[in-house]
Amino acid sequence: MIDLSKITAIDVHVHAEVSCHDPEDPVMGKFFDAASAYFKAPRERPKIPEIIEIYRAQQIAFCLFTVDAESGIGAKRVSNYEIADYAAANSDICIPFASIDPHKGKLGAREARDLVENHGVRGFKFHGIMQDAHPADRMAYPIYEVIAEHKLPAIFHTGHSGMGTGMRGGGGVRLKWGQPMLVDDVAVDFPDMKIVLAHPSWPWVDESLSMALHKDNVFIDLSGWSPKYFPKQVVQYANTQLKHKMLFGSDFPLIHPQKWIEAAADVGFRDEVMPGIMKDNAARLLGLS
Repeated sequence: MIDLSKITAIDVHVHAEVSCHDPEDPVMGKFFDAASAYFKAPRERPKIPEIIEIYRAQQIAFCLFTVDAESGIGAKRVSNYEIADYAAANSDICIPFASIDPHKGKLGAREARDLVENHGVRGFKFHGIMQDAHPADRMAYPIYEVIAEHKLPAIFHTGHSGMGTGMRGGGGVRLKWGQPMLVDDVAVDFPDMKIVLAHPSWPWVDESLSMALHKDNVFIDLSGWSPKYFPKQVVQYANTQLKHKMLFGSDFPLIHPQKWIEAAADVGFRDEVMPGIMKDNAARLLGLS
């Protein structure tokens, strides 16, 4: 169990992109090539034990997940069970999330239930762009029902995607599935599921802000962008009406958490809201406090 007194922050958005047991998937590798060029990040992807040690050294707890896009792009996923096993062995710092392709429907719901009830998974990640899925497509609802039953959070990618940027035809993935308002039906239909809209959601920034204002179960994580590039309204609402709804996220390994933290110090976040953004809001969301 995570001791909040011993950590400085909670990063709610960290990717496990390669398995410790299997070679890198060649289809996924093409997306990694493009994403590394877009983010100007190292091409080599750290394995889970390395990620854990990086975060432990910084005393930052983190939510770790893969993206299951087996149907959308045909790339083999990193096993949710591998992530859960490493998290269980490092429960002082690592919080396991799972990702299940919405196209898996009821079979995906069976996996979700097993991961939650028998393997300690504490949340889920969906990426409509990579999964080629409308967030409110009814095929995903059996999976959402399991998440809502256990009152767990689900992170939904929103906005532009670095994955596919610069590739021929964007790698075949469609940005339209990243529009935040597409998640609004899910927030209505599953009020017991805590929804985190990932990233500042450009070019639909105001949609995310509106949803977080309107729905008590909708939150925003600030991952995927350096804070120095945040639209001004993100900082404005983080300082005021949404100060309890904003969450620190990095998008590691594409953005290092320390670089995010250093940039955040200079964008105008008020001193009194930073503890919430960095740790307290996530602790409440995750049931740690």
